[in-house]
Amino acid sequence: MTLRMHAITIAGSPGGERGARMGFSRARATLPSKVRPPSGLDPRRWPLWSLTRPVLCYLFVVEIAAVATLGVTANLAPITPRALAWCGLLLVAELAHLEAARGIERIRELGADGSPHMHLQSIWIFAALLLLPPPLVAVVIAVSYTHSWVRVYRRRSVLHRKVFSAATVILACAAAGAVLHAGTAGHFAPYPPLIDGFGGMLTLLLAGIVYFAVNYAMVVLMIIATNPANPGRQALGNLSDVLVIGGAVGLGCGIALVMTVRPWLLPVMMLTPLALQLGLLLPQLQAASRTDSKTGLVDVSFWHEVGQRELLRARRLTSTVGVLIIDLDHFKRINDRYGHLAGDEVLRATASAIRDHVRSHDFVGRYGGEEFAVLLPGAGGKETLAVAERIRAGISAVSVEVPDIGGPSTSTVSGLSASIGAAVYPDNAEELTDLLLAADTGLYAAKNSGRDRVVLG
Repeated sequence: MTLRMHAITIAGSPGGERGARMGFSRARATLPSKVRPPSGLDPRRWPLWSLTRPVLCYLFVVEIAAVATLGVTANLAPITPRALAWCGLLLVAELAHLEAARGIERIRELGADGSPHMHLQSIWIFAALLLLPPPLVAVVIAVSYTHSWVRVYRRRSVLHRKVFSAATVILACAAAGAVLHAGTAGHFAPYPPLIDGFGGMLTLLLAGIVYFAVNYAMVVLMIIATNPANPGRQALGNLSDVLVIGGAVGLGCGIALVMTVRPWLLPVMMLTPLALQLGLLLPQLQAASRTDSKTGLVDVSFWHEVGQRELLRARRLTSTVGVLIIDLDHFKRINDRYGHLAGDEVLRATASAIRDHVRSHDFVGRYGGEEFAVLLPGAGGKETLAVAERIRAGISAVSVEVPDIGGPSTSTVSGLSASIGAAVYPDNAEELTDLLLAADTGLYAAKNSGRDRVVLG
């Protein structure tokens, strides 16, 4: 069956010689029988209901406890104009920090899959705990997690997980607040003017430990319950990641103190979490530094690693993943006419064009030779084809000035075209190898149909 629309086709032909050469099994193309509404719009299809009954009960108990805690603590301390001003400053600083560190947090969150994700939101949350009455602390937590879900993770992360995480932080703040309340002879926030001397230091230290322990214990228990096949040690995370919360709590104390005596220093203090955030990324950057020297894209081995992770995530979330294989048409002619150095310039320009026309959270790699691979987390068939068409159009607009062979003059290479094969999990295949075969099948169908087109395999 073939459906043609603006050179986009759905083809069911096998991948021919290349498919056999790669050792792939034969793929069968399918079309969904009906368009299903996104799971986020249909409560019956929320990933929440796929949890086991014990896990679901645990999740609801924690969230109900958080709501009850908010109700009990709502009127313990008055909300003063100064508290409102501090709350506004903390929110502005926190949102600016999260916006500046969005790209870093996306990479760190992907690397922490299956273990606690230690983020630096605790800087602002713990500062709020020291300065604000409980209702405003809850506002800081709610805004922080909502902004993080929408802007950092672009709503790809499961909503019920973010709600659960926010609930654990509310309970952790309540427990730490009880320690501060007891250690300051029954006073309420703001605590910095009340905490002094060795006794104050012990109170602050104990509050930080309680904040971390309550939040960490509840999150680890949930990870173990939802990933029983994973080693228990993985759920605990790395010691270096655990120490992140200690650093965040300490920095939160410093920010709270600065805001009580010299609030105008807050912009200077914001440089510290940004530098710390970048430092946290270094180990993951070192592990993910396998890049293709010609194009700056990731190499095929790391692309495969990320692809496997995204498929695992998609299975867990009942989501989709799109895969594209892009092949420059008649690339050998460029090498033969202008030389291999010119060919390398064309590859770099093509890689740049692909990056410019994918979504911010898509993953682009060089697959080999003049082939590129793109991973599209959360993309269904329609969105995968739309991205592929944008890439095809972007490549056709590439114009590269290259040196002529054996002379100082230059020539302009333009009029490039690309054939693109596409596949979507789970419609076309459920394993990465089979998805690549399906995309490869589409690529060869595009080549055989005249090139410069997109085919869904």
